[in-house]
Amino acid sequence: MQHSANGLLDTLAGLPVSDSEGLERSCRPADAIRSDIDTHGIERIEAQFSGNGFAPHRHDTYALGLTISGVQAFSYRGETRFSLPGNIIVLHPDEVHDGAAGTDDGLRYRMMYIPPELIRDACDEPSATLPFVSTPVLSDSRLARALAEALADLDHAPDGLSLSDLLTRIADGLGRHAGSRQTVSAKAERAVARACAYLRENCAEQVSSEELETLTDLNRYSLARQFRLVTGTSPHRYLTMRRLERAKGMMSSGMPIAEAAYDAGFADQSHFTRHFKNCYGMTPGHWLTLLRA
Repeated sequence: MQHSANGLLDTLAGLPVSDSEGLERSCRPADAIRSDIDTHGIERIEAQFSGNGFAPHRHDTYALGLTISGVQAFSYRGETRFSLPGNIIVLHPDEVHDGAAGTDDGLRYRMMYIPPELIRDACDEPSATLPFVSTPVLSDSRLARALAEALADLDHAPDGLSLSDLLTRIADGLGRHAGSRQTVSAKAERAVARACAYLRENCAEQVSSEELETLTDLNRYSLARQFRLVTGTSPHRYLTMRRLERAKGMMSSGMPIAEAAYDAGFADQSHFTRHFKNCYGMTPGHWLTLLRA
């Protein structure tokens, strides 16, 4: 595409916002979240709100996005950060952050949550650890252009060729701003890949350290260390996030919260709510309200 980053940002800012999507235009925008269709394991959202939007929480994915309007304020790695329209947000997996509108005018932004394995696969050195960008607010026209294209149409998922190109450009952008990366052995990569697949397939079950030791041929401590190098998080947290994703899907389809919690493998609704808030910065009930706004 022969567009400038600013031109693509203008396109995002000018997208029609319908009541059915729960994103109404006003002097003080209604709080709402719009989520995309499934995009090969990548979640894309548009959010708008006034005041504090999210309590402190953390994902096990990269959270990358663009501020469209307003001032995006958030705490990250011990500092309060501010993102203006056109700025890029880069949050590393498992880093605690919150989210708020920095002014009374409210905030509108789009984000995409990319599994770390997709970033590693798209990097020039996929055998290295994840690229870590210490500065969470960036100005980078090439990276902004790639993100704007990836976030421009939440109603349709990019096709395979387009997605491969976008992920490559995003990984290259992260690489430009990241420090040196440690190499991970092929054995460790295979072990972590087996563990991830097993945890995804059995997320509603109780998975023990002994099971993962047998599966990966690594003791639990070596696996925990290698797992974090490859994915940016721990096996336990990875399992919890897969359970939360399963529960979110069932809730968005109309299943009551308590039933979704039990079906996804949580002990009870309070156990589920605690983990949900830690990972998404709000309760399941609040998330449903915003989704249906």
